Amino acid sequence: MTTPTAPDPAALLRSRNYLRLVLLAAIIGVPISAVAYGFLALVSKLQQWVFTDLPKGLGFDGTPLWWPVLPLALAGLLVALTLRHLPGTGGHSPADGLKTGGPQPGPADLPGVFLAALATLSLGVVLGPEAPLIALGGGLGVCAVRLARKDAPPQVTTMVAAAGSFTAISTLFGSPLLGAFLLMEAAGIAGATLELVLVPGLLASGIGSLIFIGLDNWTGLGTFSLSIPGLPSTGPPTGADFGWALVIGVAAAFAGAGIKRLALALRPHVEYRVLATVAAGLAVAGLAVGYAAATGKQASDVLFSGQDALGPLIVHSASYTAGAVVLLVVCKSLAYSVSMSGFRGGPVFPAMFVGAAGGIALSHLPGLEPIPAAAMGIGAMCAVMLRLPMTSVLLATVLLTTDGLAVMPVVIVAVVVAYLASAWLTPAPRPAPAAPVPGQPPSAGPPPAGQPAEGSVPAAGVSARQDRADQPQDREDKADEA
Repeated sequence: MTTPTAPDPAALLRSRNYLRLVLLAAIIGVPISAVAYGFLALVSKLQQWVFTDLPKGLGFDGTPLWWPVLPLALAGLLVALTLRHLPGTGGHSPADGLKTGGPQPGPADLPGVFLAALATLSLGVVLGPEAPLIALGGGLGVCAVRLARKDAPPQVTTMVAAAGSFTAISTLFGSPLLGAFLLMEAAGIAGATLELVLVPGLLASGIGSLIFIGLDNWTGLGTFSLSIPGLPSTGPPTGADFGWALVIGVAAAFAGAGIKRLALALRPHVEYRVLATVAAGLAVAGLAVGYAAATGKQASDVLFSGQDALGPLIVHSASYTAGAVVLLVVCKSLAYSVSMSGFRGGPVFPAMFVGAAGGIALSHLPGLEPIPAAAMGIGAMCAVMLRLPMTSVLLATVLLTTDGLAVMPVVIVAVVVAYLASAWLTPAPRPAPAAPVPGQPPSAGPPPAGQPAEGSVPAAGVSARQDRADQPQDREDKADEA
């Protein structure tokens, strides 16, 4: 019996079909970039209208202190109804981290992804736009393949969907290379597969970035970039900075583990439940209002993803007292954890903001400057929350521009320490039960904790959690009956 050999990647690169695939990826980069740009611009406009223009239109001199209660309650209602009644699950749960490389949402799932993300991001929930953009870009890529050829092989659909995700995420980060690096590390693509997927993805994201720049010049709505201009220059790392890198790495591991565990503990009680999701939104609003009342700062420091507030926090860190920044870390972390339990969005930007605020809080201690402290905090917290060490280093470096290059050595130390420490704090997965021996009956007794009982095993290829997530209405009905 002969074993079929895998196709030669070099031969695939020289094939005409692969050239057609690259051409299709280049073509879809144009509309997907436009959709991603429009989505980000819409979120920005809605945030401005809901939190600034609407209160003034209702006769208030400014935004009242209690105002976040209204949009956050509405966000909980809209997201829960979207997850319950529209196809799909509105994208993956952010409590599971940044998930890529899995099955892309189909055409019927895209409205749910769009609406859940729009309500989450525009109404103040503490999550970012990166995960919805990846899902929307991949889903639009799947639609493009189905329109071009309904009987396309699964490999073609996967590669074009990856190119769509490349394009969408590059519009957010302002760098095709950084977006591609994040997706490759998150999906675990390497070897020959990396070369085959990377070429059409980079081409699509590069063309999409050009379209993005053209749309910015045409509409004047603004650009989206990670880099923070106007930072004071910092010198090379000192011996004290390397010592602080160890401390920040360990502290980020404990803080990130706490944020994750609280989100996972709350998720079964919040996700898909209307009243519980509304209560989660009110909890986020309460944290923001409490922080603003106690410190005199803006509630927006706690609300939203932190993408827009991160630069002002680092640039104006001297205006925050030690107590104010510590309270900011606590409130933002709790709001981040609660948001991940039932809403839809990405975990990247809140992790960056919490890490930067934590580093700035530690910079009030001797031997640590704010810029290196913020950079180490960003890298360490991203390493814990995303489990992507290389991307975590790049995020901190790109964010701080020239200062990022100067502090990169200590950022690497903090990232490695946080990554390893968080691995020790993460519970080991339960071993799978041993397969029964042919001819012998299975052992009696209750199934292990977390394992389905006999007769209730989900369909092949679908985990127990995914099976429950695909039936939110059934779970809610059982809860109502109880």
